[in-house]
Amino acid sequence: MITPQDWADARLLWDLQQMGHQPRPCSVAIGLGSHDLGVADVAVGLYRRGLVPLLVFTGATSRTTRARMPRGEAEHYRDRALELGVPGGAVLVEPRARNTGENIRFSRELLAEQRVGVSSVLLVSKPYEERRAYATLRKLWPEVDVVCASSRMTLAAYVDSIGDDRLVLDMLVGAVQRLIVYPALGFMVEQEVPVPVASAYERLRERGFTGRLVSA
Repeated sequence: MITPQDWADARLLWDLQQMGHQPRPCSVAIGLGSHDLGVADVAVGLYRRGLVPLLVFTGATSRTTRARMPRGEAEHYRDRALELGVPGGAVLVEPRARNTGENIRFSRELLAEQRVGVSSVLLVSKPYEERRAYATLRKLWPEVDVVCASSRMTLAAYVDSIGDDRLVLDMLVGAVQRLIVYPALGFMVEQEVPVPVASAYERLRERGFTGRLVSA
């Protein structure tokens, strides 16, 4: 059972991930693959506003998405974009990436192959992974400007949209763990995790929200 304290701790982790960036025109939007089609919806919204001329969707499958997105996360994102009226020529698909680092590296390689000049990226992710995505891109592609974007909603509204409370809390804990351990491994740049957030993270770990932790 998820307690009121669990939800209070989860909100601290959620708030940490929000970068608070204002979307602005960029060379391209990169939508990071996941179980959440809302990432594709946000990317399409940015395209419709004229903020980017091109969308890149990146992602293979994972244990979370294998059943619901059997052709790969990026392919299902592309389908969603086309369904919402984006022309096929404005969408590129990167179908191999299986983690955030690969999302960035493979998207960069694809854009270079397509001879797309990139000086700035609108990086679209799930709301609880904005900071993790930002820190990864700053490490792997430091010469470009990055603006983070995600669905604008509260934690409670997001959980309702996904329909799986434990999955979201597990993901939140996993995302903060990566902020803590990945910089030393060279996977992302350092991000400050304030003491109250670190304490909330530890409490959620102790409560068993460990389904998306990595060995460290």
